[in-house]
Amino acid sequence: MSRAVICPTITALDSKEYLVQMDRLSNFAKRLHLDVADGILAPRKLIDLDQLWWPGNITVDVHVMYQQPFNYTELLIVQHPQLVIVHAEADGDFSSFAARMHKHGIEVGVALLPMTKVDTIMSALGLIDHVLIFSGNLGFQGGSQVDLSLLRKVRALKALKPTIEIGWDGGINDQNTRILIEGGVDVLNVGGYIQQSANPAKAYTTLEALT
Repeated sequence: MSRAVICPTITALDSKEYLVQMDRLSNFAKRLHLDVADGILAPRKLIDLDQLWWPGNITVDVHVMYQQPFNYTELLIVQHPQLVIVHAEADGDFSSFAARMHKHGIEVGVALLPMTKVDTIMSALGLIDHVLIFSGNLGFQGGSQVDLSLLRKVRALKALKPTIEIGWDGGINDQNTRILIEGGVDVLNVGGYIQQSANPAKAYTTLEALT
């Protein structure tokens, strides 16, 4: 069984804030979770998708909190992150999107808000590489609480597709990391605990030691 991954998040309103956060993390993070939001699906707008960039030695997941994410398929192909995560609550033809991403070697993930049931994505599960269990404040970094009852979704997904990668977003810290990993979470997307630390590298290392 492989170790769980600590994946710091970048949640920036604009390119200036994005640069600050990227500089804070890029010296130690191996994988990053980049948030973009349209201000429709999520309550506030974040940095535009076409302003994202990252160092070549870092693996990147792009979390697209857009109501119409599939309008940006070609841009995502050009950017070529490892993984693109869209929301089950978004509009559009997911199957065609997943096929396009896979054709270009990009993995596809689906995020589930707390009220969204696993049944919502059952018919598409064969196309999905990653499911993000969302337990946070959509479009914000820090201040979230871990809702451990959502681990029931992790158990259900692993029973349906044992090979699927499960991510978690919201409220992760040194007190609950082990609980989430033991509950079946593979990728821990960490915002405030790392970004708001006086020593982000040390905070990251603390969590890595728990994996």
